[in-house]
Amino acid sequence: MSARGFFITGTDTGVGKTVCSAALARALARRGARVAVMKPVASGALRTAQGLRSEDALTLMAEASVAAPYETVNPYCFEPPISPHIAAAEAGVRIDLQRIGACYAALAAQADVVIVEGAGGWLAPLGPHSAMADIPRSLALPVILVVGMRLGCLSHALLAHESIRSHGAKFAGWVANGIDPNLDRGLENHATLCAHFGPPLAVIAPLGAPGALPDLPEAAERLVNGP
Repeated sequence: MSARGFFITGTDTGVGKTVCSAALARALARRGARVAVMKPVASGALRTAQGLRSEDALTLMAEASVAAPYETVNPYCFEPPISPHIAAAEAGVRIDLQRIGACYAALAAQADVVIVEGAGGWLAPLGPHSAMADIPRSLALPVILVVGMRLGCLSHALLAHESIRSHGAKFAGWVANGIDPNLDRGLENHATLCAHFGPPLAVIAPLGAPGALPDLPEAAERLVNGP
């Protein structure tokens, strides 16, 4: 049986895509699944003795149950914390969807589930004629939308959902990430999104400890077996 894959996108940068992706990978691995992870494009990387390394990619790799070379997990890694298309242009690199597809295929060949995390938001540019949305389209992956629950999240979430559907991608669900514990009318915002998207796969409250991951067993169960 071929691996199932999911693409994790967000309403913006900094809304918790990595937390959600890593937590889902951990929950799926705890169910006994062979879980591979992928961060196709990353910017804001650190220079190490092994080369450029993305903290997001390393966080994902720590939760995977399928080991893979770093370059397969994160084929495009850029140092400056800027939009990938600008970082790629400055590095003289063209982000190639076929290369990303080959890396994904190598991971999927060893796994039951592959969790793929995007960078930035759904339409973050990758080059003059490509965007983050083209990655799940080219890999035929259903999309999970992480919504950072803060002021403005309703419009951002609805626009992202509309664009996901207009790109022909399957919407696999959403995650409510409580990044602003002081959000006014938070319950009402949550109810509004539920009315549009149905109940979320998971609700993540503000994390108490840096680096801590929420436990998402129910979300993992729904992804594998359906609602």
